[in-house]
Amino acid sequence: MIKVLLADDQRLVRAGFRSILEDEDGMEVVGEADNGGAAVAACRELRPDVVLMDIRMPGTDGLEAARLIGADPRLEGVKVVILTTFDLDEYIYGALRAGASGFLVKDSEPEELVHAVRVAARGDALISPAITRRLIAEFAGRVAAPRPSPALNALTEREREVMGLVAVGLSNDEIAAHLTLSPATAKTHVSRIMTKLAVRDRSQLVVMAYESGMVTPGWLDR
Repeated sequence: MIKVLLADDQRLVRAGFRSILEDEDGMEVVGEADNGGAAVAACRELRPDVVLMDIRMPGTDGLEAARLIGADPRLEGVKVVILTTFDLDEYIYGALRAGASGFLVKDSEPEELVHAVRVAARGDALISPAITRRLIAEFAGRVAAPRPSPALNALTEREREVMGLVAVGLSNDEIAAHLTLSPATAKTHVSRIMTKLAVRDRSQLVVMAYESGMVTPGWLDR
């Protein structure tokens, strides 16, 4: 059973999401919150698998709430999906950096909402290749000088290659096809990379790859 927490300051939005999710087998909405502070408190009490978090709420916003959840070792298994009105909201990169597992546009179709919850619950990132590339291009100029992380030295050449492909939004199956590997081998590489770099999920690999300068616009086309 996937346990979901809804965090949005609009009651109608929460009611709509609850109706959609509770119609699905294997999903349970365990709580609701109307601001980020309440969402963090509810996470500590209810330990949901996934939080659907509005980015703009009164008081503690979704960005700060995602950061607090990501920084709390007790909530290591909680995945945050940021809800936004626009697919390139100015806060999206900050949300990923704060520890969110990805983002979902609020006017997505019901099946997309359900898919997002399932993807986040199993630890995958909710960033499509197209949006990832746009995201990198949008924010590429905001870091004057990328700072390679010493942690990257622990990766093999193959692992660095796989990390780059994760960072531009490829799934395990797509990475396998690109590198002529089996999907299981690609998945193993990704898991080892996350362990070596001590990151929560694939979204954090995207952030690290971008901030270190490993990935830049056009990287995959070189």
